[in-house]
Amino acid sequence: MFPLSHMMKSFIRKGRLTVIDADGKRHVFGGQAPGPEVTMRLTDKRLYRTLVFNPELSAGEAYMDGTMRFEEGSTLRDFLTLFSINRLSLGSYPLQKALRSIKMRFRKRQQSNKKGEAQQNVAHHYDLGNDFYRLFLDDNMLYSCAYFREPGETLEQAQRNKLRLLASKLCLKEGMTVLDIGCGWGDLALYLAQIENVRVTGVTLSREQQKLASERAQQAGLSDRVKFELRDYRDVDDKFDRIVSVGMFEHVGVQHYDEFFSHLNDLMPDDGIAVLHSIGHMSPPGMASPWLRKYIFPGAYSPALSEVFESVEKNSLWVMDLEFLRVHYAITLSHWAERFEKNRERVIAMYDERFARMWEFYLISAEMMFRTGSQLVFHMQMSRKRDAAPITRDYITDKQRDYIEREKTLNLSL
Repeated sequence: MFPLSHMMKSFIRKGRLTVIDADGKRHVFGGQAPGPEVTMRLTDKRLYRTLVFNPELSAGEAYMDGTMRFEEGSTLRDFLTLFSINRLSLGSYPLQKALRSIKMRFRKRQQSNKKGEAQQNVAHHYDLGNDFYRLFLDDNMLYSCAYFREPGETLEQAQRNKLRLLASKLCLKEGMTVLDIGCGWGDLALYLAQIENVRVTGVTLSREQQKLASERAQQAGLSDRVKFELRDYRDVDDKFDRIVSVGMFEHVGVQHYDEFFSHLNDLMPDDGIAVLHSIGHMSPPGMASPWLRKYIFPGAYSPALSEVFESVEKNSLWVMDLEFLRVHYAITLSHWAERFEKNRERVIAMYDERFARMWEFYLISAEMMFRTGSQLVFHMQMSRKRDAAPITRDYITDKQRDYIEREKTLNLSL
């Protein structure tokens, strides 16, 4: 099973991995520290090399194809947990270090999101069909990190908490105009218009999202104050008092960060406020998973904060508040994975077994990135004026409490 066996001896430092090779021979790789115990069967001898030269891509494809299976009570979740807690030792393996150094030279090519190309990348993921996303998202179709204020909250409650938190950071006032960049299926825009007397424009590159969001605005009687457009944010030229973007920045690409923050600057008055909700990571600049780029999010990348601040500084924006949601996305993804599993047969009927395996791998591996890896979610509040928002953070908590009471008065159901 060489060269895979050589890498595995260095890789597994915590827990134990038993590999049954294509000839039925068992190989046991154990670390010095406790951890999950996983039994994996490989039925294709080509994996002995591909798992060494491109482990993340090869492992995902092998699971999708069924050439990598888990036995003796082991599950994909067990394996991905084992993989994640040993990730650093894999990265220190000499061959992996050398390959990473070479790949880093070309990472900007992996994050290309030019006009037109960006719409193709978005369509690859978000235009799978609204019926598919209804199988595992919350009732209001929010496809981003929720905010769990209390243990045991439902996904629906936590997603409402997230909307409330974002709204409090926007410092909304009656009559303001708001731009929602990457508006998804529209729930944030609708919430803002319901909780405050503001006008909201949402832009998306997904036809499926724009269509459903527009229908929801009409059903809610808000189409006079909320509109959703199929439009690249770079083509927006109106001025807005407030700008919010949730889960879209991951699709911008490092080489487009200056363009992104420059355009935000152009769209706001001096006392305007922008709030950015994005995935990032606590480690130095790197690359997105090759499997994730190929099958789930073409052109996507979750930045290191150092990469974001560089562009923010160039565009003379004050960062008035920065908050990190460290574990919330892991909990969110566990909810999605559980709901997906309950509807797995329906997914197979809509697509096929390989597609279901692909999404299982995505949801669980993403959860591990936030539970034991370096991923996090950040909220960055920005303005050209240092005092565009109150100079203490108390208002954020106070406004959330105010909105909770207002939701009851307005009968805003989850």
